[in-house]
Amino acid sequence: MGPRRNAIGAKGFKAEFVGSFFDMEQIPKDTRPQVALAGRSNVGKSSLLNRLVGRKGLAKVSGTPGKTRSLNFFLINDAYYLVDLPGYGYARVSKDIKQSWGKLIESYLRTSEALAGLVLLLDCRRDPTPEDAQLLSWLAARELPALIALTKADKLTRNQLNRKETQVEQELGLSAIATSSKSGVGKIDLLRAVNELVDEFSPR
Repeated sequence: MGPRRNAIGAKGFKAEFVGSFFDMEQIPKDTRPQVALAGRSNVGKSSLLNRLVGRKGLAKVSGTPGKTRSLNFFLINDAYYLVDLPGYGYARVSKDIKQSWGKLIESYLRTSEALAGLVLLLDCRRDPTPEDAQLLSWLAARELPALIALTKADKLTRNQLNRKETQVEQELGLSAIATSSKSGVGKIDLLRAVNELVDEFSPR
C-alpha cells in the first residue's frame, strides 16, 4: 500500500467509529492495516484518541476506569484502523472480567493478520509496570512493532518529561513520545509514527 501522509493533520483528515466488538468473529475482516492502542485503565486512551483524530466525542471518555470491555475500531481516512483495546490493571474490576478481557486482547494480538503494530500508552507520572513490560515482551516475541506514548505530558515540566523519557527507554528499550490530550503536545509526532507503522506494514 502507498503512503498515507494525509493522516497527519491534513484538511481531508477523516475518522469514523466503526463499532465495538466483544468477539473476534465480529471484527472487520478487510485487509486494511490496524494499529492498536493499549494501556492501563486510567491512562487516558480515549481522550488521546479524540485529540489525535480531532473529534472531541468520537471515542467515549468514561469517568469509570476499566469500563471499556470491547475492541473499539475507528477507521482513519478509509485507509487504516485505530483499535482501542480494553484497559488493564484496574483493581476494582472483578477477576472474571479481567480474565475475559485478557483473553480477548491476547486473541486479537495473536490472530489479527492485519495488525501493523501497537501503541502502548503510559501515564508520564507513573512508572512502567510489570504488565506493561510483559506486553512489550509478548509483542517482541511475535515480531510486532510497538511505540510508546507518554500521556498527560501537561502535568510535568520539560525537565521532568526528559527524565521520564530516559527512564522509559532504559527500562523498556523503546523511545517514548510525550503527548497531551489537553494541550495537543506530541500529536503530530505520534500520528507520524503511527503512519510509518501503517506504511511499513505487509500482511502476514
